Amino acid sequence: MVAAVVFSLLLMVVDHRQHHLESVRSVLSVVFSPLQHLAGLPVSASHWLSETFMSRRRLLQENRELQRINLQLRGRQQKMEALEAENIRLRDLLDSSLKIGDQILVAELIAIDLDPYKQQAVISRGSRSGVFEGQPVLDADAVMGQIIHVTPFSSTVLMITDPSHALPVQVNRNGLRTIAMGTGRIDRLELANLPNNADIREGDLVVTSGLGGHFPPGYPVAKVTRVVRQPGQPFARVLAEPSANLERAREVLLVRTLMPPQHQEHEPGTTEAAGP
Repeated sequence: MVAAVVFSLLLMVVDHRQHHLESVRSVLSVVFSPLQHLAGLPVSASHWLSETFMSRRRLLQENRELQRINLQLRGRQQKMEALEAENIRLRDLLDSSLKIGDQILVAELIAIDLDPYKQQAVISRGSRSGVFEGQPVLDADAVMGQIIHVTPFSSTVLMITDPSHALPVQVNRNGLRTIAMGTGRIDRLELANLPNNADIREGDLVVTSGLGGHFPPGYPVAKVTRVVRQPGQPFARVLAEPSANLERAREVLLVRTLMPPQHQEHEPGTTEAAGP
């Protein structure tokens, strides 16, 4: 043991003064370098794994946050698209009211029933807004129906396609009068009692005639889609497609040109208005 210590001290002194062991130290450094790397590998691996898990956790958090923001933005985009569509519909209604020139009231559709045996809708306006039975109802394009029942805050609309509905109309091209009958189908009306030789053709526009006192004249109703002239039969079979968007309408126009029945009853008669 003492000899080993003395020998070590001697080597240290020789190496310190004359550097005879520098080459040996270099060789040993090369030989044991892989062992140093292997010895430090667990520590390096632990640091790498720690950074990897932290980076993955951070990426997951950022991903969740981005997903949340994306969901919010998509929700806002959907709302913006809905608002844009609503603005377009309201602009169409405003343009229609300006073209009509009559007093109108805008209402929203609350519910709609398109059963073949009963085609009705409920709107968000009632007697508190001045709605009355028999009042015409339109969308941005054409006639939809008329009011048949009124409550203080809502009203029921009978669609022109309801099987019980009949609307006096005329062909816009030549003034030929007929009745547009509901068929129970949302895309079909039947023009009744037209002779086989009647001047009517596919593509003709049918408008309200003003007869009957419920609808002012000139409102678009439908376009003729089919004319079947049957030999030996007195009347032709004429079908038309409603011009109103009965399935897609969200807002409607209530025409106020005609006076409510209760107001008409209180109007002074011609005898009272005339002088002696």
